[in-house]
Amino acid sequence: MVQTLPAPAPLRRGVLRIIPLGGIGEIGRNMTVFEINGKLLIVDCGVLFPEEHQPGVDVILPDFGYIRDRLDDVVGIVLTHGHEDHIGGVPYLLRLKQDIPLIGSGLTMAFIEAKLKEHRIAPYNMVVAEGQREKLADFDLEFIAVNHSIPDALAVVIRTEAGTVLHTGDFKMDQIPLDGRLTDLRAFARIGEEGLDLFMSDSTNADVPGFTPLEKDIGPVLADIIGRSKRQVVVASFSSHVHRVQQVLDAAHEHGRRVALVGRSMVRNMEIAASMGHLKVPGDVLIDLKKAADLPLDKIVYMSTGSQGEPMAVLARMANLDHNIEVGEGDTVILASSLIPGNENAVYRVIDGLTKLGANVIHKGNAKVHVSGHAAAGELLYCYNILQPKNVMPVHGEYRHLIANGKLAEQTGVPSERVLITEDGWVIDLENGIAEVVGAVECGLLFVDGNKVGIITEEDLKDRRTLAAEGFISIFCVIDKANGKLVVGPEIRARAFAEEDHVFDNVRPQIERALLDAMANGTRDSYALQQVIRRTIGGWVSKAHRRRPMIIPVVIEA
Repeated sequence: MVQTLPAPAPLRRGVLRIIPLGGIGEIGRNMTVFEINGKLLIVDCGVLFPEEHQPGVDVILPDFGYIRDRLDDVVGIVLTHGHEDHIGGVPYLLRLKQDIPLIGSGLTMAFIEAKLKEHRIAPYNMVVAEGQREKLADFDLEFIAVNHSIPDALAVVIRTEAGTVLHTGDFKMDQIPLDGRLTDLRAFARIGEEGLDLFMSDSTNADVPGFTPLEKDIGPVLADIIGRSKRQVVVASFSSHVHRVQQVLDAAHEHGRRVALVGRSMVRNMEIAASMGHLKVPGDVLIDLKKAADLPLDKIVYMSTGSQGEPMAVLARMANLDHNIEVGEGDTVILASSLIPGNENAVYRVIDGLTKLGANVIHKGNAKVHVSGHAAAGELLYCYNILQPKNVMPVHGEYRHLIANGKLAEQTGVPSERVLITEDGWVIDLENGIAEVVGAVECGLLFVDGNKVGIITEEDLKDRRTLAAEGFISIFCVIDKANGKLVVGPEIRARAFAEEDHVFDNVRPQIERALLDAMANGTRDSYALQQVIRRTIGGWVSKAHRRRPMIIPVVIEA
């Protein structure tokens, strides 16, 4: 749904305004701003990982434009859990104002502190736990335990004079979680009995029927695969998936193998999780990566990053023979994660590369080596029936997920006009038990490109795609403007197009003739002569090579 909405009217006192700046219609860069009586509260600030049509982009941030000039009004940033799509954007936001308080659970705060240390930012942290309540300006916050694929996740209840909002963050309702920490449905029921004005619920698995399988069912599968493997095993997962790493440690220990953690973020996060008691390391199962190479191949498991096919991550480098760990015939590689939409091609390339090297590659498509961390339709129905919200705003998901979540709400009796299917930048006001869309603010994509953060236009991305797919040709000439003669050139250089200079032997005289003819006819403007070069070589490349490289002509006056 593409709609052009007007700018919202000024916010009146006593009305709660909600502005999603990321995470609506996409999987990632989750961020929502709540405003009442001149103060702002932010829930989550994550990143989105780029797709193949966005070359050169490291990560994509929420658009901070709406709050950039109002950072003094921000009373805090609530972080629901420690995944990158919820905390990865925090360092870039704190670059704008470092003393904004961060609020979250112990593990979440430990993860973000480690990340901020790399950015040389010392945060103002407030560690909270389930059942705790905190008052920040006119926001009365209560934190509720929820189960997810990372320990210590929290939902947040936001009470204001305009009404009560429950934001789930990411959650599911695993009834036998590895850490024994259930989603607190008793607290949900209590909130429902008090009266819930707006329910903002994770939509990622809303179009999946039934219930999300149990996390504990993955352990025996991993143990069986590791037990049957005759050579080394590599398991790839998210670097923050503490439960998955726990299962790998247990399976390796059961079969007499040691585990080496591979990837800086994996090592850092698991050290934090172990120090806080969230990761139980059996015996001496962990071994330093440098010592792992001394073990027999049937006695080692490498636990690595790179499950999404990221080109610079460990697994992709293994597939490209660009890593110290060499994968070969008879090795086992397990991708113990789901596919984030947009990463499919990259992941399948890695799978193909590893298979070509002779590895047996096991993934969610051919074995039960991963379960989702998000509530499926059956679990969401339970929540709607328990909470009986007056208004519903699905969040965290692509458009089809939002629609599916909204339909579940309607099936439980929420009126269709009270189900708000929104987009990033839309403005929702809550007043007297009614939530409605009242306009929109400018909200685009903010790209991190090396050390730079900013807007990259579609034209910029198109140029990068051309460079990646078609190559680059530069043509340099020096002219005598007064006499209409060619002094130097044309000199032609190319990258990712042709390795040998003689490829251009046929076109070089054509460019020279075209330039001399143009100057003979009175054309002496450098820009006009550059266009002559561009047309001449562009037509030759298209006809002779069926390619469309980026062409950069340079004409200098003597």
